[in-house]
Amino acid sequence: MNDFIHDYVRIDGQRLHCVIAGEGKPVLLIPGWPQTWYAWRHVMAALAANGYQAVAIDPPGSGHSDRPAGGYDTGAVATTLHRAMLALGHAQYDVVGHDIGMWVGYALASDFPQAVTKLALTEAVIPGLAPAPPIFVAPSDNIFLWHFMFNQVLDLPEMLTAGKEREYIRFIFDRWSYRRDKVAVDVYADAYATPGALRAGFAYYRAIPETIKQNLERAKKSLAMPVLAIGADHATNDAPLLTMQGKADNLQGAIVAECGHFIMEEQPEAFIAHLLPFLAGEKSGNNA
Repeated sequence: MNDFIHDYVRIDGQRLHCVIAGEGKPVLLIPGWPQTWYAWRHVMAALAANGYQAVAIDPPGSGHSDRPAGGYDTGAVATTLHRAMLALGHAQYDVVGHDIGMWVGYALASDFPQAVTKLALTEAVIPGLAPAPPIFVAPSDNIFLWHFMFNQVLDLPEMLTAGKEREYIRFIFDRWSYRRDKVAVDVYADAYATPGALRAGFAYYRAIPETIKQNLERAKKSLAMPVLAIGADHATNDAPLLTMQGKADNLQGAIVAECGHFIMEEQPEAFIAHLLPFLAGEKSGNNA
């Protein structure tokens, strides 16, 4: 990590924090909630060692990036991240997205197909592409679903988590990880305990209706670039692949074993073993 370079770009006055490693073809890495760029540290080192330039970003509202009042639908965020890559000198790049980063990655690839050359998505379903889950599900399923409704409620989440931000974030990692000892929980708990961080995180969920509206339009046209969808056996499993079926012309899928939701930290070697061949143009996982 001594070779990681921290940089900032400004888009319409909004400060975005980026961390860069290596030289070569750029790969944009988009973390999900409730993580920051730091979730990609192992992947960044592997990319840099294999001739890529890894660009891990704190999306708007997270990490060391600014926390604007609005603009958290995936179309707005994708536009901001694309403009950030242009500001860094990258007109074309690969994209890897995790969790909400998977939502944003899909929007980027759909809205800027001339820029995104390959797309790897992991550990999420995408609003508007995947069917909405039922309200009444088994507890083992609900532990991965309850936050979708809670985080969208106005004001109540902020009131209940005020002063207990770290406890709330640790609860998420306790329940969603399979190898919790591998995950930098305290880094993220501290990040989301800073003023405005949870409010901004909730804003991504409150923007889901707008994101669904956009995705219903995006889904009318299949993605032309190669797409890799990776799940974890103790989390979304094959849901990322199923979500993207019929939405990409060249789709591959893979499932990482003995792994929870935070796949890049829990099983970095296995994740990288799928990602690197895909970025190199080789087959990874199964065609779909």
